[in-house]
Amino acid sequence: MIISPPYLPDAGHTSNDESSTDPMMDAVDTYEAPDGMYPIAFDRRWHPGMHLAPKIYNERIRAIADGEVVAYRVCQRAYDGGGGISDSNAGFVLLKHTTETGEGRTLTFYSLYMHLLDLNGYQRLGADGKFLPEFLRTPSPDAGLASLVVPPAQSGGGKKVRRKDVLGLPGRCHGRAHLHVEIFMTKQDFEAYFGHTQLGREQMSTPATTDYWGTSYYVIPPGQPFYPVPPGSDSKGHLHGVAFDTLLTGNNEDTLYVESYFHKGSKYTTVSRDAGHGRLEALTEMPVREADYEYNLYKRAMALYPDCPSDGYEMLRFGRILSAQVTLAPTARSTWMRVAFAKDQEGYIDVSQASILKLSDADFPFFSGWKKISEGVGLHSDDGLCDIDALKKILSDTKARETAAEKAARANYDKDDELVRYVKTHKPIRDALRGFVCEAPSEWDGSHNDAKFRKLKEPGEFYDGNEAGYAKFIKLLESLQFWDKTGLPAGEKLWFFHPMAFIRHFRKCPWLSEREFKQLVPRYAPRRHAGVVLWEPISARFADGIIFKTQRIPLNCMARKFGIDTPERIASFYGNALQETQWLTKLSEANLDARYAPWDGRGFLQLTWPSNYMTYWDFKGRSKQIPNAVRAGLLAAQEETNKTRNNEALSAVEARLTPDMLKWREDAGDVRAADPTETAGFYWASLRMALHADQVHALERIGIGTSKGPKCYYRSPSFWKASAAVNLPGALNTLYSAKLNGFEARCIAYAAVLAITGEHPFPLGNGNFSSSPDGDILGQET
Repeated sequence: MIISPPYLPDAGHTSNDESSTDPMMDAVDTYEAPDGMYPIAFDRRWHPGMHLAPKIYNERIRAIADGEVVAYRVCQRAYDGGGGISDSNAGFVLLKHTTETGEGRTLTFYSLYMHLLDLNGYQRLGADGKFLPEFLRTPSPDAGLASLVVPPAQSGGGKKVRRKDVLGLPGRCHGRAHLHVEIFMTKQDFEAYFGHTQLGREQMSTPATTDYWGTSYYVIPPGQPFYPVPPGSDSKGHLHGVAFDTLLTGNNEDTLYVESYFHKGSKYTTVSRDAGHGRLEALTEMPVREADYEYNLYKRAMALYPDCPSDGYEMLRFGRILSAQVTLAPTARSTWMRVAFAKDQEGYIDVSQASILKLSDADFPFFSGWKKISEGVGLHSDDGLCDIDALKKILSDTKARETAAEKAARANYDKDDELVRYVKTHKPIRDALRGFVCEAPSEWDGSHNDAKFRKLKEPGEFYDGNEAGYAKFIKLLESLQFWDKTGLPAGEKLWFFHPMAFIRHFRKCPWLSEREFKQLVPRYAPRRHAGVVLWEPISARFADGIIFKTQRIPLNCMARKFGIDTPERIASFYGNALQETQWLTKLSEANLDARYAPWDGRGFLQLTWPSNYMTYWDFKGRSKQIPNAVRAGLLAAQEETNKTRNNEALSAVEARLTPDMLKWREDAGDVRAADPTETAGFYWASLRMALHADQVHALERIGIGTSKGPKCYYRSPSFWKASAAVNLPGALNTLYSAKLNGFEARCIAYAAVLAITGEHPFPLGNGNFSSSPDGDILGQET
């Protein structure tokens, strides 16, 4: 799933905060306006969206994901929002998004961008609006009714947008400049997706499915033993050669909730205990960091799980094995994890135990902050208003949060002020509200108007005795509403999310849908031939090929297993894999003239040479099935081949290979097997490609003359090193040497994938930057 926030400020990609796991979301979070918080408005009614007020007024609003336009409205001018001047904007775009977060896990949701600037506003800013899609440059027709406050909304008509497409600039509502943004799901779509998660459940279990992404969670029941070092360690704290710090021994008295995640190679762990009454108490003030733990996962797995390091690798990352084929016996799966079991006390516990639950962000567990607020929970009473006591009850807020002075002043607050003060002045409360998933009516659905606002006519309320004023208010409200243009059922409640919490959460899911996967392949690529750089189109027919059809899901599973889960890592992997498979058309080199033949390149990163194949087989737990004499003979033949520069020695030992070895070798290039992706993941992990991919991607635009005229590609030292690690390790520190095969084509793929999956700015050569690479190279349309 590929998703990004509706603003992409420069601060999001220039941050030097190494501890931040998502600098872009951190930057956009600072735009949240206090006058439009989710999910309760200042008048205590539902506010199922949030207001974002960028620091720069002309910062562009962008689509958060690929989608279809459901409805929209383009206004020529602003309207009078009640202040006597044209101070409000009614322009909006509503998008429908359908993507995937795992095998068989389709997610359908909607995003709304409200209060978009009117066309006259662009003129006042000196902007011509050419950065807008064509359909947003023409005002919506007013149906010839001059009395309309705003023009009616329009149906989307099947129009498509891509992630990062500009939808407009922020307008105003009642004089305040901001974007009102919502993310919601219909009841049917919500149940179809979240019915398979643990959202809203307090009784949890380890999922039987393989959905697993983002942060890993472990629920440890009381009374579990913790050890200073893993049992079986030697006197120096080494277990099978792996060093463990000496910690403490003890038992946990309460249920422990453990969060574990990887960031730039390090492992981070936080622990909370169940403090009763629905509250959690942190046992770790800051995440405990284990430096370079992820970069060394392959080495660690090879040492601790000799029977099948591949399965052991998953135990170390997930606490369980997600692959369909499992080799490692249950008795060989002990996974010792460093965990706090009391305040300032850490020890090691075996998280492979069945009594310890294993979950992830894919499960939406309650202790990670998600709370399902269904209609019957009682956040809002029958009159549609929320009061502070109802909110405190749902939050289990038993802690006194008021000073004596605040308590004394509380008598002077009305209910609206009291609730607003409670939320605005307590950050823990605002943080908790971000996890609310609320069943509520849409404010853009007119069928809810009477139920929502009739209280305004009651004695002492705003429209008491003023039916005409109330009617005028409802007429204005109805002119802004647009539900009749959406095709969605009227009167039905929806499920709403805090927009930035939703986006931040799902950005941790690297699974690529079919549409997203297709876009990774660029339109063109350079190829050097006879002293000329050919600029060749890449046929879109790869999407009809067997590799595209059979390997997308295995590639996604491999990326999950080996942590290829950030735009930089994904681009570093596919920048090489796309070129090495000739743009998803070949998984076997089949080069009989190569001196390493018949051990020639197979798989997505072209596994070559007997030594690499055998190391991969060892990783997969097949070492005992390789006769020692055959292994020695192959290594000797490889050494001889390197001396003589021909493959006679390798050919001579072919007859000694076992049937299993012959099949395994072919499987590495078999389009219907898992080995083509697993060999690539093995390369990624064993060569520590993530170490290079995690470095700063300082993009440099390089112009080249081609058969089609001047073109360009983008390179970076980090991508060079990731490419050299797998293709030519000797050139790792010789930046941009000509020896690395097809590096220019790799760079084209790298830039395309980085643009499709991330938010990096691409230099255009004239001092300006763009969210897309220069030239017409971006992936295939659908």
